[in-house]
Amino acid sequence: MESIYQSHWILTFLILFPVLGALAAYLAGERNARMVALGAGILEFVASVPLFFSFDPAGRCTFAGSGGQLGLGVREPVNALMQNCANAAWFPDWGIRYQIGMDGISLFMVLLTTLLLPLMVLGSWTYIRDRQRTFYPALLTLTSGVVGVFVALDMFLFYMFWEMMLIPMYFLIGVWGGRERVYAAVKFFLYTTIGSLLMLVAILYLWWRAQAGGAGPSFSYFAFLEVRTTSAEQFLLFLAFALAFAIKVPVFPFHTWLPHAHVQAPTAGSVILAGVLLKMGTYGFIRFGVTLFPDAATDPRTIFWAMVLGVVGIIYTAMVAAVQPNAKKLVAYTSVAHLGFVILGIFAFNLQGLQGALLVMIGHGLSTPMLFFLLGMLYERRHSYEIEDFGGLAATVPLLSVMLVFAAMASIGLPGTAGFFSEFLVLLGTFRSAPWMALIASTGVIFAAYYMLPMVQRILFNPLDKPANRRLPDLNLREMAILVPLVALILWLGFYPKPVLDRMEPAAKIILEMSKRSTVVEPFGFAALDAAEPNR
Repeated sequence: MESIYQSHWILTFLILFPVLGALAAYLAGERNARMVALGAGILEFVASVPLFFSFDPAGRCTFAGSGGQLGLGVREPVNALMQNCANAAWFPDWGIRYQIGMDGISLFMVLLTTLLLPLMVLGSWTYIRDRQRTFYPALLTLTSGVVGVFVALDMFLFYMFWEMMLIPMYFLIGVWGGRERVYAAVKFFLYTTIGSLLMLVAILYLWWRAQAGGAGPSFSYFAFLEVRTTSAEQFLLFLAFALAFAIKVPVFPFHTWLPHAHVQAPTAGSVILAGVLLKMGTYGFIRFGVTLFPDAATDPRTIFWAMVLGVVGIIYTAMVAAVQPNAKKLVAYTSVAHLGFVILGIFAFNLQGLQGALLVMIGHGLSTPMLFFLLGMLYERRHSYEIEDFGGLAATVPLLSVMLVFAAMASIGLPGTAGFFSEFLVLLGTFRSAPWMALIASTGVIFAAYYMLPMVQRILFNPLDKPANRRLPDLNLREMAILVPLVALILWLGFYPKPVLDRMEPAAKIILEMSKRSTVVEPFGFAALDAAEPNR
């Protein structure tokens, strides 16, 4: 068992098993699809848990048969701390390899994905009544693509997984969503596809440059790290990647697809969208944007505008959320605000900021799915997300009310929950590099209370003046089984985040070290946008 968790086989299993589970759920038929999907989800999560305990923060891959090489003549960077790696030829003539691996950043993104899978199946148990034999396979296939994104070290493989998750998510929204589901699904697909196509062009250009550099054809992330470009090329390539990631996050002003997608998606769709799909964008900035294009990413102008967009996202979307009559749309806007803190932490370019950003990603991936689960449970009881349709629920559904208050407190960063420590680290890191940005962003904590607490008050403590709210059933055992693990993890990260920080710290230091190197050469080919070296 130990050898499996020190090899690539566990990651390969976590990628492939959901696809096999999807096939089994489809073949099981309409009545049994959810049982098969639940079994597959539980097994996927249970198989992933030992990764947390077997993970070595200083672990390093040894690529068998490469003699210290990554294959195709590409030298492995000294600072590449990866483990559970595979490096097998797939399409060798094109330089495409099955190259996967995991560091402390990937670890928690994978664990968050596998945790949410069985919870989403349980959350859909009574919510999804039609086409179950296609709904659950779509959910499982989507999980496979997301895990692949977080462990891929070949850029072709990364892009394949990045695009793979679009299809099942499109159908989750477009088939099982609300009344405007088709519009929301098409908008989601178009936004993300346009950004992805620009990233594909940039990947192909880097592949050509890597080949021209004498390394042979290779899509390896490590080969791309060795590519040297002009300042103009690097700036344009960074923009292509950054646009794809900014749309996925989404960063203001590319956020307009998100509220529609959340409101129209079924509960499981909203959970996986908020829990992990949005993190693919911030993960992309950390893993690829900062390391492949360090000169462009650390240019003072890039840092300034990234932070401005992060701060605007925090303040503006908080104000928009405060006036939303629909509870699900309100929570959707909070995601833009929370991930604005992640952008600040990344572009602070110090350890506190980056580790805070990573903790925000994890904490948001727990508290916001919990809110969506609770709103989905309310929807099953009242068939409405409109805040005015509720009132006085604290008297009729006390367990649900307690859980909703807890989730709201976690979302606004109450001390003792995951959100407090993570946002504190982000603001600390941002203050060290841009004090005024940190001071402005800190007002987002106040705005979070401004939009979240009135929603809770109106739903739970307003007068119980609607007859339909007087006879609602409280949480059952299945619903408690969904919520209790999220509560436990939110409290754990709030009171004792050290095990998580310890596992992430070496990888975060490597990202920062990579961001300090320069890969710019003298301009050629293009007219340089900036002939001078970036001011470092």
